[in-house]
Amino acid sequence: MCPEKGGGPEEGSRGKVPVSLSSAVALRVKKMKAIQTDSEFKNSGAGWGEVPGVTAEDHKSQIAHRYNDLKEETFKGVAMITFAQYLQKCSYDGLSKLVKDIVDLAHKCVANEDAPECTKPLPTIFLDRICQVDQLRDSYGDMADCCGKADPERNQCFLSFRVHHPDFIPPYQRPAADVICTQYQDNRVALLGDFVYTVARRNPFLHAPAILGLAAEYEKALKTCCSESDIGACLDDKASAIKERAKLIGVQQQHGCRILEKYGERTFQANKLARFSQKYPKAQFEEIIQLVQKVKGVYKECCEGDMIECVDDWSELVNSLCSKQDVFSSKLKPCCEKPAVERTSCIVEADFDEKPDNLPSLVEKYIQDKEVCKSYEAGHDAFLSEFVYEYSRRHPELATTVILRVAKGYETLLDKCCKTDNPAECYGHAEEELNKHIKETQELVKTNCDLFNTHGEADFLKGILVRYTKKMPQVSTDTLLEIGKKMTAVGAKCCSLPEEKRLACSEHYLSIVIEKMCKKQESTPINDQVTQCCNEFYSYKRPCFTAMGVDTKYVPPPFDPMMFNFDDKLCSAPPAEREEGQLKLLINLIKRKPQMTEDQIKAIAGGFTAMVEKCCKAADVDTCLGEEGAALIVQSRATLGIDA
Repeated sequence: MCPEKGGGPEEGSRGKVPVSLSSAVALRVKKMKAIQTDSEFKNSGAGWGEVPGVTAEDHKSQIAHRYNDLKEETFKGVAMITFAQYLQKCSYDGLSKLVKDIVDLAHKCVANEDAPECTKPLPTIFLDRICQVDQLRDSYGDMADCCGKADPERNQCFLSFRVHHPDFIPPYQRPAADVICTQYQDNRVALLGDFVYTVARRNPFLHAPAILGLAAEYEKALKTCCSESDIGACLDDKASAIKERAKLIGVQQQHGCRILEKYGERTFQANKLARFSQKYPKAQFEEIIQLVQKVKGVYKECCEGDMIECVDDWSELVNSLCSKQDVFSSKLKPCCEKPAVERTSCIVEADFDEKPDNLPSLVEKYIQDKEVCKSYEAGHDAFLSEFVYEYSRRHPELATTVILRVAKGYETLLDKCCKTDNPAECYGHAEEELNKHIKETQELVKTNCDLFNTHGEADFLKGILVRYTKKMPQVSTDTLLEIGKKMTAVGAKCCSLPEEKRLACSEHYLSIVIEKMCKKQESTPINDQVTQCCNEFYSYKRPCFTAMGVDTKYVPPPFDPMMFNFDDKLCSAPPAEREEGQLKLLINLIKRKPQMTEDQIKAIAGGFTAMVEKCCKAADVDTCLGEEGAALIVQSRATLGIDA
């Protein structure tokens, strides 16, 4: 029934699953739960501050409870998102039938919460319905085996089959400008439902609140553009911006889920503690800790694909923040005045609040106080948590990973000093020691941004390709080029910012690129030094990769002249294609001898440039490239000392 081929609404079908963009969400009281611990900081056994957080309140029927909270239209919309992300090949009409089944059950459970099928957890209800789909194996192959597992392993199994922007979904074809405006006017709910379905199946890791927020942006675009003279051009412009936002939000959310999954709740919370302390420096420590705990609980739901609870609990969290604007930040006011569906993204993207005036130096409390060890040993987690809070609210210019390195360095120092006869003397020089972490990052950002802003994007990319090909020559040429382009994009994004914002921007986005690379290498290990860096603490990975040298254990494969095949595309291809081809040649050259020096690279590159300039002007380009290319290879091998 569900796995109908083709037939999504973007190909012309019409379904009747509406999505409300403004349904009110009820507030609920939550039980409290202590934070669990993980590996970024040592676990004292006391729990990470032992602060309260969000868990689902006991309800006889979770589906009835969430349905009552979200109201029918939003519940339907989020159910569609949930099914579209699990069953990416299904048509809109096919999924609409599954959504109807879930809504019918919700109606039944609202009327009678004690009914046997109403007491199951929501994720179980959705997965049970998926496992009842006819011919599931025919369309999804081995994914059908997930149905034989028990929860939560069943859900983890299904999540592992999700594919970001899969090839089996054809590119979206937007209806003609006049048609889409008529559709919006005649059947707004169905059109927005189409949008939600289309985005969800192509972006299976994007959280439902973000998808609903993008739908609100899409509706604004339609309202604006349908009154313009050139509707198509207007929609193209708006759609491009929405697509970029979806991409950026998706990257951030996947990174957050990766931290939670790979490093556990302790590291996730430490990272959020630093971030929220920077963003809301006027809020009290206890308020920040409770916010961290709540965000962790909601993020967990979203990352596990539990989108109904994800939307409901995010809404509650946002409402809670908006009810405490005076406690957290004056920057929340414009966000809290927006429609409910737009608040989440607004709050996430809001600027940091200004620091309180006259914050005292931390030196006296954390370095000069002779009783530091007594406080540290009495409550290790609470002491370190408060240190992160106090340090972060004073340093909005730092990346959270830098703050976590400072905190880890401080923890390591206290572990050592508190065992000595004179701890105060031992930790008395902590400030200089901890500042080393900041100085390393500041110098790296300055060097890279100076290079980017002085020499431009092309030379910056070449520099990265040289460094990273030497570090991990085993990686395919295409993947190295992809990594280089991503790191160059970080330079373009961050080096154009005011100086005080460059460090946090660079460190954050480089961490995302590196983390994605490390996830890939879990299934296909690259080399020992990459494995070592990928096994580092979350906050120490970027410095580890920066410090990584040439892979001295790498043995280049036998020389293959085809890797340096010079043809007339060097002259005739479009500029972008020519540039990419030359970058691949550079990577393949370094793979031949990762230990090559900068002078050797310059000498060979100079010979290549001379060859291209000469042959592209020749009457017979192919003959020239054949002769000059062969000579260049001989010359290059001699320069590098590679035997023929």
